[in-house]
Amino acid sequence: MPDSTDVVRDFEDRERVLDAWVETQRQIAVLQAESAELLIERIAVHERELIGNGYHRDCAYRSMIAEYSAAGRIASGTMEGAFLDARTLRDDLPAVRACFTEGRITAAHVHEIVRASSVVVEAVRHGKADAEALPLFEEAALAVAEQETAARTRPHVQQIAAALAGETVIERNRRAAKDRTVNVRSLGDGLALLTAVLPEWVAEAIMDRLTRMTQKIATARGTREPQLDPEVLDSGEDRITPDDIAPDDPAFDRDRLWDEAWGESIISADGTFALDPDADVEHIPADTRTFDQIRADILSDMLLASDPSRALGDALDNVQARIQVTIAATTLAGDDDAPAEFDGHGPLDPRIARLLAGRNDGWARLFLDPAGMVVETDTYTPTTAMKRFLRARDQHCRFPGCRTPVHRCQIDHNHDHAKGGRTAVDNLCHFCAKHHALKHPDVPDVFRWTAQQRPDGTVTWFSPIVRSYDDRPRRRVLFV
Repeated sequence: MPDSTDVVRDFEDRERVLDAWVETQRQIAVLQAESAELLIERIAVHERELIGNGYHRDCAYRSMIAEYSAAGRIASGTMEGAFLDARTLRDDLPAVRACFTEGRITAAHVHEIVRASSVVVEAVRHGKADAEALPLFEEAALAVAEQETAARTRPHVQQIAAALAGETVIERNRRAAKDRTVNVRSLGDGLALLTAVLPEWVAEAIMDRLTRMTQKIATARGTREPQLDPEVLDSGEDRITPDDIAPDDPAFDRDRLWDEAWGESIISADGTFALDPDADVEHIPADTRTFDQIRADILSDMLLASDPSRALGDALDNVQARIQVTIAATTLAGDDDAPAEFDGHGPLDPRIARLLAGRNDGWARLFLDPAGMVVETDTYTPTTAMKRFLRARDQHCRFPGCRTPVHRCQIDHNHDHAKGGRTAVDNLCHFCAKHHALKHPDVPDVFRWTAQQRPDGTVTWFSPIVRSYDDRPRRRVLFV
């Protein structure tokens, strides 16, 4: 039995550590609030810059987001959300701002309250709700946020906002349906999380269909081995016909190509099968996938292989998924099992890369220097070769932190072509439309960015305040 003194000391230590942790979390929230206050200051500077430059409002805003995204190594979408939260705190939610400053709620709570408040703010501005609705919303929202997690706060503040704005259930559903979207996030080890935000009835219908299809497969699966009639096996005959297959065998369709199921079997001229008695019959292994794995595979097959409905337009029939994979020639030939590269994402199982190569005719050879940099391709048309070189090298938008894949980017002359910039690979790279616009010649110098490419392919961006941010090309050679 532990000594009573030790028990008391352990309890005191547990309380001390817990209290210290809670206080640290509060201090973190205070620092998050200070960060938001700095963004509020930057918004004020942004608004002063727009005086006399209203025509370039969008360019100035994108430039501001890009600067903070690059400096903080934060995704531009996340940075844009932080600026939106800061602006709403300043303009519409003073009580929430004060509570945040004291560390009583976290940035996650603030984000949920800000999102829900937009309905009330819009109702007040359009005269659908009284001006007192916003203070009431803040009071009710903080009463929940100070007691609950951010996740539990979300549905409460949404209901409060809808009630104060006078929204009906139908109006709320229709407004929420505008937020439908699809996103993908890497989980590492060759996996990714694909999320779809859909109307609830659509999501439930999709899940139900996937589940019922999975149940059919799970019920019917088993070792797919042909079951021959015992009389045929006992007769010693070496010629098998489709009629010799057991009539209750669920594993095979009698009309299928039988040589797929019989390994070394040969179809004879009269339609029977000349079976080599010494040949090993190839048995298709049992389906050992879990229920969730089957459901995930069905979803992948339906999204990647199924044709769109004609009701949606014939032009959709030719739309195919696009990815870029790099694999060494020795790996492609099966001489080794070095990982392939799923460009812009990470390593890829070489078996998958070989399967993709066997089903695609758009592969190009890439020649690398000792440092792992692409130096040329084996295509003949110069313009096409340069594009392939750039796609292989860049993989994604070359603004720091941006991961927009190259097939959704534009090829840019880093030194403007109109000012003598050469159309050469050391002056070209991929930028997404959002970041490409930052260096457009029509943008005033006070908001305009410039980009310069170095001999090793590094692209250096210079912001309007002459801060520099480097984006280095990915190496193809890995040293383990």
